[in-house]
Amino acid sequence: MSDPTVREVATLGGGCFWCVEAIFDQLVGVTDVVSGYGGGHVSNPTYKAVCGGTTGHAEVVQVTFDPAQISFREVLEVFFSAHDPTTLNRQGADVGSQYRSAIFYHSDAQRATAAALIAELKASHTWPNPIVTEVSPAGQFYAAEDYHQEYFAQNGRQPYCQFVVAPKVAKFRTRYAERLKK
Repeated sequence: MSDPTVREVATLGGGCFWCVEAIFDQLVGVTDVVSGYGGGHVSNPTYKAVCGGTTGHAEVVQVTFDPAQISFREVLEVFFSAHDPTTLNRQGADVGSQYRSAIFYHSDAQRATAAALIAELKASHTWPNPIVTEVSPAGQFYAAEDYHQEYFAQNGRQPYCQFVVAPKVAKFRTRYAERLKK
């Protein structure tokens, strides 16, 4: 049995936070996922300001997880399978630095794990293009506005969700069927 007081946090940017949140919400060992903004230079940014590209923030999710059930490396393996880490400042049709691939680490151990996994992925030529994922200290996290939280769960029929989020979630559910919450 895992200790409910022992939790770790990962802050990850993999394009639109609606997609990344929808995936991590379903993963065994994940206890909370909050969509928000990280890596910028403006205090208390709004969605509109972040989308304007002037705050320096990325759309991120802050994933709280139980390291007795899932390791940080496993969290990163899911993260890398859920987006394209080779496209600079874009995921699909979403373009801008707010959609960059980023790992905002919370400890030296997380930094080392991220660096080691990226090196392994590069060596294995998993993608035909170079990985451009930013690896930076976590810094300040700002939760996104309430209407962004659990967006896919609450707006699954919205066109963006149907055409962008749902296919990513379906791919994740197939690849990680044994790791899904019941």
